[in-house]
Amino acid sequence: MYRLICKDGNAKRGEVTTVHGKIQTPVFMNVGTAAAIKGAVSTMDLQEIGTQVELSNTYHLHVRPGDKVVKQLGGLHKFMNWDKPILTDSGGFQVFSLAGLRKIKEEGVTFQSHVDGRRIFMGPEESMQIQSNLASTIAMAFDECPPSTAARKYMEDSVARTTRWLHRCKTEMDRLNSLDDTINKQQMLFGINQGGVFHDIRIEHAKRITELDLDGYALGGLAVGESHEAMYEVIEKTVPYLPLEKPTYLMGVGTPANILEAVERGVDFFDCVYPARNGRHGNAYTNHGKMTLLNAKYELDDRPLDETCQCPTCRNYSRAYIRHLLKAKEMLGLRLLVTHNLYFYNKMMEEIREAIEEQRFAEYKKAKLAGFEEGDK
Repeated sequence: MYRLICKDGNAKRGEVTTVHGKIQTPVFMNVGTAAAIKGAVSTMDLQEIGTQVELSNTYHLHVRPGDKVVKQLGGLHKFMNWDKPILTDSGGFQVFSLAGLRKIKEEGVTFQSHVDGRRIFMGPEESMQIQSNLASTIAMAFDECPPSTAARKYMEDSVARTTRWLHRCKTEMDRLNSLDDTINKQQMLFGINQGGVFHDIRIEHAKRITELDLDGYALGGLAVGESHEAMYEVIEKTVPYLPLEKPTYLMGVGTPANILEAVERGVDFFDCVYPARNGRHGNAYTNHGKMTLLNAKYELDDRPLDETCQCPTCRNYSRAYIRHLLKAKEMLGLRLLVTHNLYFYNKMMEEIREAIEEQRFAEYKKAKLAGFEEGDK
């Protein structure tokens, strides 16, 4: 259940009540694809750095260790020792990312496993069954994520099929939630809006999926090659046609600047691999922009990554030490950077929520973006 607490312009401050606790929005979900954050970050670390929601990948967990294995072990929460909300994506993005390994039909999609090459079939029902076995808090509907460069006719056909699949997802989830052996009988379902950069297709699809009165709605198929400006335009045009009293989720986005722009346009939920991936490549997100720790200028720099940051990394370690760890290829360096980056994102979302409550989001956004552009001194 979603409660809209207040608005500042189009920016929304809300609260989602789930069987695994409340989610304060806007929120950034920390991505743990295979039930773990890449970079040796544990669920105890996630608790310490203020994570509200962990996100895991349906397709990857189906391939390994297997969703039935996870169910036998009590569901994903018990499996990974996490007692807060978990969102599982549907496997639909792999329809896009594994384009060379799949075949799409009305029934669903046949994949070739990226692990061992075996054939896997996944349609709306299979995706819901896998996510029910995982027992996540929020399940995403199975969709096709067409490339943003797709021709109009392909996009129209793809979106129509995604709509038909959504009806099948809802029917199957209702069935699964009524079964005695289902671990989470209160699993929520979010539908996904598609349409590439065609505003009229996006708007019409938003109207159609809203009729289903789902628990939340996502904007999919963005940040897959189109410009930031084109993405912001799609958000601006589409969000007004999604229900104000339900959470809106922008999938796979993005940079801190992307998030600020999308919050301003009414988005509640975000996820992205950037903070963890950039940390693993030696980069830190800070209030003065992105830092590359391998740069020679940090060799003797005994300051924390960000002097305004209270994360475990910044409270205890210097730029020089982290640079040394990276140069020596010590895993601790990556772990410290990933922890810092996730804390930075979680803290920024907390600041965004406060700014909306205090009706000063526009000023906050302007100051935050100016800080990013200032650069490291």
